[in-house]
Amino acid sequence: MTLALPFKKKPPLVAVVRLSGAIGLAGRGALNDTTLAPMLERAFRKGKPAAVALEVNSPGGSPVQSSLIGARIRRLAAEHEVPVYAFVEDVAASGGYWLACAADEIWADDSSVLGSIGVISASFGAHVFLARQGFERRVHTAGKSKSMLDPFSPEKKEDVTRLKGLLGDIHQNFITHVKERRGDRLDATEDLFTGEVWLGARARDLGLIDGIAHLKPKMQERFGDKVRFRRYGIRRPFWSRFGVHLAEDALAGIEERAAFARFGL
Repeated sequence: MTLALPFKKKPPLVAVVRLSGAIGLAGRGALNDTTLAPMLERAFRKGKPAAVALEVNSPGGSPVQSSLIGARIRRLAAEHEVPVYAFVEDVAASGGYWLACAADEIWADDSSVLGSIGVISASFGAHVFLARQGFERRVHTAGKSKSMLDPFSPEKKEDVTRLKGLLGDIHQNFITHVKERRGDRLDATEDLFTGEVWLGARARDLGLIDGIAHLKPKMQERFGDKVRFRRYGIRRPFWSRFGVHLAEDALAGIEERAAFARFGL
């Protein structure tokens, strides 16, 4: 039996939060603000941590969910006066890099893929196929833009113009976020906002990350060899053990694999 001494000071505690997967997809393990909120609250509050470390491994996803999660991390960090460190694994691209920028410092592996500071919208056009099969598309709307970019109708120039305007606005929000979080650390001589990706060392030279390091040794360097770690992950609901929503999870898994595959992962 160990005697607990109230006057004995415990080693610093680092809360480790895992942010892995595509952002905003359906499924049990999806990264979205609603799912992550309880976990993040516990991580910043429980045990008075000296720091919160984010394990980031995400190819991106929803810009809104990326923004909501990142904003929640910053609010909790300010409320509890806790520094945040991000450690990138395979990839922190697009929305994944948005999440990494919620940290005060970003660290990565030499082979980590980072960046993709851009916005994409992808669809398909099936109107020619339908016409060849003898199908006639009928769409009735109240509001001339209600059927914008209908994939079963011919693409309209004005619809594409409106879409590009929306994408441009979202892209500017992304750029503003990165500049606010990374500040003077960014290389001002390079255009970092083209959607390009870089590996760890080059990302460090461009100021997208602070250096090459892994979680445990870097936290031991900052807080001592006896630093304690407490890990937090998304909790799977009880009913998930019995195969509920298997189809939804399978579809989400396919979408997520496709997102990672864009970066050769």
